Amino acid sequence: MTQRVLVQTSIRFAEDDWNVGRFSLLQRTIGGMPGVTVFARDRAPGPDGEDPVLVGLSRADFDQIWVFGVDGGSDGLTAREQEAIVRFHDDGGGVLATRDHQDMGAWLRGCGDLGAVHFFHRADYAEPDPERWCVDDLDTPAISWPNYHSGRNGDWQPITVIEPVHPLLVDTDRGGRPLDRLPAHPHEGAVGPGGIPRAREIARGTSRTSGHTFSLSVVLDRDADHRGRAVAESSFHHFADYNWDPRRGAPSFVIEPTGTGMLDDPEARRQVERYVHNLVAWLAPA
Repeated sequence: MTQRVLVQTSIRFAEDDWNVGRFSLLQRTIGGMPGVTVFARDRAPGPDGEDPVLVGLSRADFDQIWVFGVDGGSDGLTAREQEAIVRFHDDGGGVLATRDHQDMGAWLRGCGDLGAVHFFHRADYAEPDPERWCVDDLDTPAISWPNYHSGRNGDWQPITVIEPVHPLLVDTDRGGRPLDRLPAHPHEGAVGPGGIPRAREIARGTSRTSGHTFSLSVVLDRDADHRGRAVAESSFHHFADYNWDPRRGAPSFVIEPTGTGMLDDPEARRQVERYVHNLVAWLAPA
């Protein structure tokens, strides 16, 4: 398999933020796969306010983009950058799009199906939906809905696999049994099929505070109008260094207690790395 994977954040570089360097273990895991090259960067707009790499995103340069909506929601990718991601996807490129609680990465709403499977605080819904209107992390009152408390940063959470088991969750290292854990986070975002016919929920988590279940991962397969595959992940913390190994630290605004489950249980680290390998393989263009 020959794959060129772009790992891209939605913010300019800032040392005390979720810059792309805070996903170095993910980059190492992707880049360690045979035939796979990883490119990692933060958003770098030019004088016109547009990022030339994102505006010019093309299948000639990349096979997949893993985009991390780590902005607060009031900024992020421009309309032209969003349009380029949609074109890239329609042209067969694989897309992983992930954000976190409330309105982080709200610019995804401009990305068609890729954004319709992410649910935000400021979206205009006619009727309250518990999947979207949940305030679950009661320990951080500054963070509003939607958010789900799957555990402490640095711990892992058990996952419920939705039948039939999707290839992303097949653990080939354990004879094809399903994966059963992912890194935890105190306030995961909300994803779901969102009424998109080609979207399917494949795994769910359970809140440690309320007992609510919530979608962890939603896949969008190819169809007649979309040549590429996509994955919507409930939180970028499933892939952050801090959540794989909390000794690597986090931005100063992260104040929640830290766990050690990922360090205490090497199997959890192995499983998330297997999940990453599966993602790269499944998102590969046809």
